[in-house]
Amino acid sequence: MWPMMMIARIATSSQITTQKYVFTVRQFTNANGFIPELYPILVLAMALCTEFRRPTSATGTVGARRGSAGATLKAMRAMVFDGVGRPLRAAEVPMPTPRAGELLIEVHACGVCRTDLHLLDGEVDVPHPPRILGHQIVGTVSSDGRRVGVPWLGYTCGECRFCRSGRENLCERAEFTGRDRDGGMAEYAVADERFCFPIPDGYPDEQAAPLLCAGLIGYRSLRMCGDAERLGLYGFGAAAHIIAQVARWQGRRVFAFTRPGDATGQAFARQFGAVWAGDAGDTPPEQLDAAIVFAPDGALIPTALAALSPGGVVVCGGIHMSEIPAFDYELLWHERQIRSVANLTRRDGEEFLALAPRVPVTTHVTGYPLLAGNRALDDLRHGRFSGAAVLLGGELEAHPHLDAAD
Repeated sequence: MWPMMMIARIATSSQITTQKYVFTVRQFTNANGFIPELYPILVLAMALCTEFRRPTSATGTVGARRGSAGATLKAMRAMVFDGVGRPLRAAEVPMPTPRAGELLIEVHACGVCRTDLHLLDGEVDVPHPPRILGHQIVGTVSSDGRRVGVPWLGYTCGECRFCRSGRENLCERAEFTGRDRDGGMAEYAVADERFCFPIPDGYPDEQAAPLLCAGLIGYRSLRMCGDAERLGLYGFGAAAHIIAQVARWQGRRVFAFTRPGDATGQAFARQFGAVWAGDAGDTPPEQLDAAIVFAPDGALIPTALAALSPGGVVVCGGIHMSEIPAFDYELLWHERQIRSVANLTRRDGEEFLALAPRVPVTTHVTGYPLLAGNRALDDLRHGRFSGAAVLLGGELEAHPHLDAAD
């Protein structure tokens, strides 16, 4: 019985290293050296360890993927996160190898998201760097050529109370693409097939990518607004320019709020359906029934509350926000509400990706080469483009449906 217990101990060890293999082998020796009768058990134990080990990263420095003969697989280009406050590192890393239930995807486009800035700045933790960022992935499955999209939500346990009640976005053991799992700022990515979506026909890769986070989070935020007819959008970037189109299609009226003095952003909001656009601190011409705050500025919460009619709701649509300042209870009185949006569910993805072609939703995209990821993130941080930014595989000239970054 004890040899089988030892096998179980070894096989269930995570992140086992060569040194730990040596140490374990010594436990199967006696004073005269190795015990030959236990050789088959050791072979089986090591095989199980290799099968069950879960690398934390597909980058070259942690969890390098190797073939069955131990040879490093073909390399790929990637933009790698090494730590907070450091720029992404352009590197050649081993191509990832899919496990059972996973897909190897050739990445054609990967959206750049404000969440990536929060990861870079340490406002959202990356548990095990180095890590390849990027969670708005569009590409083709290497084995069969299917075109799929990979969102932020990369894995849920299916067993916790949230998963069992249809709230997998709150899963206690969730893993997120580009945070817990390597993402799409690379030439290839691996994803759990259960969390991949088919991309609607009619959307080029670069225009589909923003639908997978900006669109999905915007859609979930809009659902939390109920049947609000007068909708305020604070921050008019990737998510707002998508969801404004859906809101208008649903018969709502959109009031857009931008950075003070951003005449270009306000004109962009009107182009995508806003009936009014002004500075974030302005009072809209009518009281709002609901407001979605996409900008990560906590000071906008009392501002949005002040613009609400009784019974209205403020929805916080981001993964991180600066400190919300104190405000008088009078702003919350008359059954006004504040609530947040966390992640997404697969149902959100299925519903929104079926809805987008019916509207139809269009995306305004600025494209960057893969290795210009740091420039794309810096441009996002400083508001140098309208709409969404996407990193692209291949040459920019092959993507006629976008604005190329200067």
